[in-house]
Amino acid sequence: MTTVVPDQAVAPAAEAGAGSLRLEALTKTFASRTGTVTAVDAVSLDVAPGEFITLLGPSGCGKTTTLRMVAGFEDATAGHIRLDGRVIDLVPPQRRSMAMVFQSYALFPHLTVGENIAYGLRLRRRGRSEIANSMRMALTSMNLVGLEDRSPHELSGGQQQRVALARALVVQPKVLLFDEPLSNLDAKLRGSMRAEIRRIQRMFGITSIYVTHDQDEAMSMSDRIVVMNRGRVEQVATPGEIYLRPASVFVADFIGRANFIEVVPETVADGRATVHALGQRLETAAHPTVPADNGGAYLMTRPETMKLTPVTDGGGGIGVVLRSTFHGPTIDYDVETTSGTITVTEPGRDPRQALDEGTNVHVLIDPDRAYLLAQD
Repeated sequence: MTTVVPDQAVAPAAEAGAGSLRLEALTKTFASRTGTVTAVDAVSLDVAPGEFITLLGPSGCGKTTTLRMVAGFEDATAGHIRLDGRVIDLVPPQRRSMAMVFQSYALFPHLTVGENIAYGLRLRRRGRSEIANSMRMALTSMNLVGLEDRSPHELSGGQQQRVALARALVVQPKVLLFDEPLSNLDAKLRGSMRAEIRRIQRMFGITSIYVTHDQDEAMSMSDRIVVMNRGRVEQVATPGEIYLRPASVFVADFIGRANFIEVVPETVADGRATVHALGQRLETAAHPTVPADNGGAYLMTRPETMKLTPVTDGGGGIGVVLRSTFHGPTIDYDVETTSGTITVTEPGRDPRQALDEGTNVHVLIDPDRAYLLAQD
């Protein structure tokens, strides 16, 4: 069992309002046949009141285990969880002033929509008039008016998800937790529900932690993203910073698409570097971990930040088009270069005007949109 500071061993149930959350070196280990497995490795994080934070990473990276420890469904092996400054490590889930929206919705099939939404209020022994008023507000804010007497099986997937969200919000938690809530919906409905969840979160101003492996969800919904890998935090930053200035090759490769061109920097100083790549001498931004002693590094470029120019004089180019893929608004080109195969994305046009396979091309890199990373 996790130890806590003696005078804060049990925190009282929190009152309504957006809470601040702090994870301090939160760790979770499990025993296995081969020894001890560390699922979450000393994760530290500060979440401001009203902030929407997403835990993002591949399966098995520790994001769901972290969320379950915050909710109180798993005991931490080490570290502390603080809500509004109070240690809540030993506080049971029902007293943490948090609510969870699950992947499976977890609606009670024998209760109506209204009864599902009111369930948490009845557990807290709220008065009849308070329950009625809270129900009315929840039904209105979630566009569920007129559905309160239906059973969950009579609802669409999106409606069931809104009921689950209403049930979580109606108890006025300080922190709202989401465990991959949209993974059971089709692609079109996922897109609309992303916007709906973000709208509701902003309307209520509630602190939220959202777990997903879907980078599009994380990029479109989050104030900040926590990228996790093998139980550890790789980077915590805004979506824009994560995409344009990733902290590692893993982050760059996991978020969106990226090309990695191996280079030996000519100079590295004050967050800038000079490199030679694909026949060009470039000055570009560099991550602080890039070595300044002529060590190897990777120039990271996003496909949409590069351009292809056909070689028209019959001479050799820097690359050769291997294939083109038409996507409507864009065309992807796989290009073989002396630094390996890269992908370049250009605006879509008539696919009949796409560059032919075998075309010699110059590959133009935008130095202002490239980033130099240390080799992992």
